[in-house]
Amino acid sequence: MRHLKKARKLGRTTSHRKAMFSNLTTSLFRHGKITTTEAKAKELIRVASQMITTARGEHPLHARRQVLKLIKDNEVVKVLFDEIAPRFKDRPGGYLRVIKAGQRHGDAAQLAIVELIEGA
Repeated sequence: MRHLKKARKLGRTTSHRKAMFSNLTTSLFRHGKITTTEAKAKELIRVASQMITTARGEHPLHARRQVLKLIKDNEVVKVLFDEIAPRFKDRPGGYLRVIKAGQRHGDAAQLAIVELIEGA
């Protein structure tokens, strides 16, 4: 039974999963939109939304250091704090959208597009 088990493991070790979500989050903030599998997209929403909420916080230096734990690219962190977080300053949540995008040809995995919501 899966009682009180929140996150999907996606068939990966903990370190692999953390690295994968770090890379996916970095790509999402760099490009504004990415295509991945549906299961990864649903978990990515949790991670990326937390990063945006942290970036909106009242203590910018502490928040920046916390975000740098996950996102290793300083340019992407700068974009997150200077462009993305101010866009969502008055929004209480729901920063991202998942759109189902059919099946992948190689293995018929369900694909999804994850993108940032346009306005505030």
